[in-house]
Amino acid sequence: MSEVLSIRVPKRLKREMERLKDIVDWKNEIIKFLQERIDYYSRLKTLSEVRKVLEAHPLLPRGIAVRSVREDRDNR
Repeated sequence: MSEVLSIRVPKRLKREMERLKDIVDWKNEIIKFLQERIDYYSRLKTLSEVRKVLEAHPLLPRGIAVRSVREDRDNR
């Protein structure tokens, strides 16, 4: 199912689109562009949410990973 999206564009732009309509499928071009932008902003939003979670997480002392790995190896 699809829906209609209506936008106003400057007359000059519309004339240029009309001039190129025989070589450009504007509908598909616009849909493709919108999907790319949705993907881009979705990734930005996800990164922002991850950043907020990481900022709320307490920092571990420096070197804790090295010590943890060594302890694990020593206990085998």
